[in-house]
Amino acid sequence: MLYYLFRFLEQFDIPGARLWGYISFRAVLAFVFALVISIYFGERFIKYMRRHNHYEEQRDYATDPFNVNKVGVPTMGGIIIIMATILPSLFFGRLRNIYMIMMIVTTLWLGFLGFMDDYLKMTRSKDGMKPIVKLLGQAILGLGIGLTLYISPDAVIRENITVMRQPVAQSYEEHIPSFSQQQPVQTTILKSKPIKSTKTTLPFFKNHNVDYKGWFGFMGPYQQAAGWVFFVFMTIFIIMAVSNGSNLNDGMDGMCAGNSAIICVALGVLAYFSSNLAYASYFDIMYIPDAQELVIFISAFVGALTGFLWYNSYPAQIFMGDTGSLAIGGIIAVLAIIIHKELLIPVLCIIFLLESVSVILQTNYAKYGNKKGLKLRVFKRAPFHDTFRMRLDQLPADFKVLIRWPRGAWHESKITNRFWIVTMIAAALAIITLKVR
Repeated sequence: MLYYLFRFLEQFDIPGARLWGYISFRAVLAFVFALVISIYFGERFIKYMRRHNHYEEQRDYATDPFNVNKVGVPTMGGIIIIMATILPSLFFGRLRNIYMIMMIVTTLWLGFLGFMDDYLKMTRSKDGMKPIVKLLGQAILGLGIGLTLYISPDAVIRENITVMRQPVAQSYEEHIPSFSQQQPVQTTILKSKPIKSTKTTLPFFKNHNVDYKGWFGFMGPYQQAAGWVFFVFMTIFIIMAVSNGSNLNDGMDGMCAGNSAIICVALGVLAYFSSNLAYASYFDIMYIPDAQELVIFISAFVGALTGFLWYNSYPAQIFMGDTGSLAIGGIIAVLAIIIHKELLIPVLCIIFLLESVSVILQTNYAKYGNKKGLKLRVFKRAPFHDTFRMRLDQLPADFKVLIRWPRGAWHESKITNRFWIVTMIAAALAIITLKVR
């Protein structure tokens, strides 16, 4: 909202009004504002939840041996993250931007889905919402995002970017990767038209774009339609996978919030490069007009997560619950889909992937063992992070575990910090795929 106000005031030569045209300025404001909201509102929200006895039940000591300070910790902290993300986005973002609209809808939709799950856990059933209902809610969002990218005339890309530089006397910060004030330039797109595309970036390969419709050449005149149908199903699958992976990762203090903040910083860099003419030309990647507004949203989201860590770091004063974890995963997935970098998710979200795969392996291997009359496990415990905080001697003697390392238990804060480091390495690797092909 403030963007439109100051852009209007710019015509009256109001000092400082032109600053609002710069992504960098609005992104910093969004981050700071989200951080302040998250810390300020977080303290009051925690007090409110305690007054009304909205606590999470004490965790099983076998699963969480460090829970001595976590009895009666409030949940639904995702409300803090959502509020601290949405408000700065509304204040500093361009609200008519299709990508900003999609991110706000994603946040509210999955936040509401997670809120209902947390509410049911506290009031009616410990199991909360039925898994099929959660999956259906995620699928509906995925369908909506996929169809929006197909239908909206504003959701387009440009390829084969050529940038011509000429001296001019005008502002250029948002267009070129140069901080020199000596040679102002303007940028011009050549040989490029806005198109609808089912292409996505394939990391680590020289011919780095793959088009989903290319897999359906056998369908002749229906090839394009088949490509878009596949893209929509891919969108649904990715949102489900990342959202549930984020949910599984939310099992230690600060774990999910910290990992997600790191992931989103990397996505912010990729989104800015994809929305900048000169960077898109330099890296030979798809140029996505108007995607720079994603940087505003991402800055607010990272600020909200950082502020939430003020209370969620060990020992946690509040848990985010499904209200936060489902929304966080969905936000990451939709961001990657919008900038056509969804195939980078296995690299960027390696921790989420390990959490999901560990649960799948553990569950199926245990079922196989039950049929044989054996108690078989791949890990000491799943999800993956739990195997590090459980000692081998805590398992029943008749359990057969494939991966017995580590034999002892790591402290929760050490596990969290090491998972953050792994995510940092993955984020750096995801960014350098722009050059490593």
